[in-house]
Amino acid sequence: MQTKNSKTKKSSWVLYILAALLLLDGIVWYQIVQTTTPRGSAEIYFLDVGQGDSELIILPGGAKVLIDAGNPDGKVLKTLAEVLPPHDRYIDILFMTHPQLDHFGGFIDVLKNYEVGAFIGNGRKGTAGAYPELIAELKRKGVSYVRLEEGDRILYGGAEMDILSPSGHNLLSAELNDTSLVTLLKDKNFRALFTADIGFNVESELMKKYDLSADILKVGQHGSRFSSGVEFLKAVNPKVAVIEVGKNNYGHPTPSALARLKSATATAGQAGAQVFSTLEFHTMRAIFDGISLKILRH
Repeated sequence: MQTKNSKTKKSSWVLYILAALLLLDGIVWYQIVQTTTPRGSAEIYFLDVGQGDSELIILPGGAKVLIDAGNPDGKVLKTLAEVLPPHDRYIDILFMTHPQLDHFGGFIDVLKNYEVGAFIGNGRKGTAGAYPELIAELKRKGVSYVRLEEGDRILYGGAEMDILSPSGHNLLSAELNDTSLVTLLKDKNFRALFTADIGFNVESELMKKYDLSADILKVGQHGSRFSSGVEFLKAVNPKVAVIEVGKNNYGHPTPSALARLKSATATAGQAGAQVFSTLEFHTMRAIFDGISLKILRH
């Protein structure tokens, strides 16, 4: 059993890793459109990696966190090359929500092509054949694996990433989706909730524990019928919902999930959340432009 003090030490270690490994030299940011992100504001790229998840968060100050990387098919390298300058070959943290292939597979390519500060996961081993290759590549590159769970937190540049799940109970679940690292990014200008592949059961638990309100929701399970419950969406009250999905045989995003997302409202009489998918809009960038939150198509 992990004590509160040991968890604090572990989280502090993560923060020291991030601070030590951040490149401090000036970075010329690639601009998607003729606009600039206000200094000190986080930005999020929802990367089009097909039927999989991948989000690149650039924290205030420039630290980069890559949450998931899609399948091992090279797509994540293509999209990273589109949003990062050619000379920028460093990513501070690779963040694996859970060890399913459509979430971790692309990390193998990233490790072979980028320098990486640290790797974060939930500690569970993957069953897909590519998982041992991922672990071998981490060892080859000398990248530390840091295990996080509910209650841990990453702080940097005035922003914070709170880990809301998995709990100790969910971490032991036979269903890997239940073990997903759920993260709430809190920036001074907006809040974004990243739900990986959690379903109704974990959504229900989170509603009882936390203030889930967020401006941006990364939709769970690629828009499957087993996630994005009505009460959960009421608790989140997103202005924007992003579904990371590609051509698939699962029916994602499902009509039922889309209907629930489009009916989600912050207050009575207000328009429902705007719903975007990488299948339709491809890579997207979320920024606060000094006045409002914007989703920009790449």
